[in-house]
Amino acid sequence: MRQLRHRRFTAVVALATLLLTAAPPTVASAGGRPDRQPGYHRVGYFTQWGIYGRAFTIKKLDASGAASRLTHLNYAFGNVSEDGRCYVDGGPGEGDAWADYQRPVPAEESVDGVADAPGQALNGNFGQLAKLKAKHPDLKVLISLGGWSWSTYFSNAARTDASRKAFVASCIDLYLKGNLPGSPGAAAGVFDGVDLDWEWPNWDGEPGNVIRPEDRENFTKLLAEFRRQLDAYGRTTGAHHPLTAFLPANPATMDAGYEGRKIFKYLDFGTVQGYDFHGGWEAVANQQSALRVPAGSPDNPDFSVEVAIDGWLDRGAPRGKLVLGIPFYGRGWTGVTGGGNGLFQPAAGPAPATYEAGYEDYKQLKTLAGNGYTVHRDLRAGHAWLFDGTTFWTYDDPAVVLQKMLYIRRTGLGGAMIWSLDGDDDNATLTKTIGLGLTTR
Repeated sequence: MRQLRHRRFTAVVALATLLLTAAPPTVASAGGRPDRQPGYHRVGYFTQWGIYGRAFTIKKLDASGAASRLTHLNYAFGNVSEDGRCYVDGGPGEGDAWADYQRPVPAEESVDGVADAPGQALNGNFGQLAKLKAKHPDLKVLISLGGWSWSTYFSNAARTDASRKAFVASCIDLYLKGNLPGSPGAAAGVFDGVDLDWEWPNWDGEPGNVIRPEDRENFTKLLAEFRRQLDAYGRTTGAHHPLTAFLPANPATMDAGYEGRKIFKYLDFGTVQGYDFHGGWEAVANQQSALRVPAGSPDNPDFSVEVAIDGWLDRGAPRGKLVLGIPFYGRGWTGVTGGGNGLFQPAAGPAPATYEAGYEDYKQLKTLAGNGYTVHRDLRAGHAWLFDGTTFWTYDDPAVVLQKMLYIRRTGLGGAMIWSLDGDDDNATLTKTIGLGLTTR
């Protein structure tokens, strides 16, 4: 009976999405705010390191059909130096120039089937991005700066007018103008814009990050400087160069680090963290990406997609400039006791996984359903989980993703963002699900 309900729910959500994509939304479905841009943004993060253990190449984005479903591709990540500059360094923990632009890509991994020649001006992922854009000319590629590990010195870069000018100029020079170390202009045209992934202004991120109270105001000033210099560069290229930012789900982090409405004056859009609400660092199995706070949640207040989006709306964000983050991975616990379906039960620790305890790609989790694990759903709260009596995984499957696409349409948001594309299966099932749900306004 549970499997029958699962199939019926999936079919109903799919039908609802098809009906919605066939007709434009009304002002009421957009929350009474006709401020949305034409078309939904469909943003995917490509991880630099995904080419190694996961063997996820840029060619797979094309071959799977994922690239044709995206409007923006964010390359993760670019580093920020202690003196506040964009830079690429092959040193441990500082960068991977080999993956970025030096590795000769063999024919079987190349987007166009042509192998890189060793020593040519542009190899590696950057060279493959250029080939991908040639096949998908409407796809915008952005360099994403920072991330969890490389936000250490953002505060230094944003601290003064002079430091902001120098930082922005260095990023445009390295990535948009393509002036790679030793190869001036080699990567010109690969990147169209910049995504700022500062985690977080005036708020704890990775231990060791530089944090200052003035980060809040300086983040806005940094965006203004990026917008000024990107527009100036655009006058020479005849193109608009997008500026986006990754934004937190925690309302307290929003207040500490961001000037609400002001930042959206400079951003094309902001991608909102829609995941990592809970994880194996906690002692209770929980949801990591629920649409709404589930009934019976042990935390009050708690996190959810709705809490995050409402938090930004309450602080003056335009609906059409909020892009919801969707996880292509799950969070897991093992040693779960207390019986039932495992939700909100005590756990011994993070679940064993392929690359990192407590973190598993969707393509691995999908194989567990019916293979010793039962799929559970909370339709009202909008989340799903797997449980085998001991190990618990919270994740987004196609039915949950479709439910979130309906939420995006109903609330008038700007689109969806994926972290990260290498978590999808070889058929790009989740990416295609997003494409289905957000094909048209």
